[in-house]
Amino acid sequence: MITIRRADTLGNAHSDTLILRCHFAFSDYQDPAYTHDGRLRVLNLGTLKPAQVYHLGPEANVDILTWLSAGGLVSNADGFEQEKVGQGGLHLLSTGTGCKRLEWSAGPEGATFIQFWFMADVEGVSPAQEVRASFPQLEDGGFRILASGFPEDDPEEEGQITDGAPVTLTARARLLHAIIPAAEGAAYSTTLGRDLYLLVVSGIVTIDGYVLHCGDAAAITDQQDIVVIAQEKAELLLVDVAAR
Repeated sequence: MITIRRADTLGNAHSDTLILRCHFAFSDYQDPAYTHDGRLRVLNLGTLKPAQVYHLGPEANVDILTWLSAGGLVSNADGFEQEKVGQGGLHLLSTGTGCKRLEWSAGPEGATFIQFWFMADVEGVSPAQEVRASFPQLEDGGFRILASGFPEDDPEEEGQITDGAPVTLTARARLLHAIIPAAEGAAYSTTLGRDLYLLVVSGIVTIDGYVLHCGDAAAITDQQDIVVIAQEKAELLLVDVAAR
């Protein structure tokens, strides 16, 4: 089953000095029809002005993934070094037993970001942070794994990672990314008991006869295989999470 969420139906949440566009209930945006999708608790879109700061906290037992679609960010969380994230980069903060303060500040060019919160499947672990400056694109325009809680998805188990290997989640989940040329497609397969959530970052795509434009999303349940066709060059983010 596929349920479409159009960009113009998203909620607005006021968090700190920022107005977020929300797919699910967050802060002062509350809608019983949209509380979460499986173990995906939050999907928020935000834009920061130059030097503007976004604060959160305290938070525990969630993996917070921040993907930067434009501009630059500097992350600053209690107990961790500052990390810079540029366009196409990814920042992970696994809050574990708890983080009192989380902060992201925009660089001089501002920042546009998409943030995902996954409910952790492993509790009682120490907070952890990972950053990827960028990810090499697949030559065939398929889905690339950006973050994963499945050990088999990590091509390097030891040593410094320099090839864009996925960041490590405490949630049994995946975040994937694809840039699909016009008139081409990308396929993805999951297993039983999983939910998929597809977000169109740019372009126009079709999935199972539905047409999705920039900002639209599709919640996919009880379906193990999907094929997405780009009507024009499209950039996508795909979440694969446990249904419960």
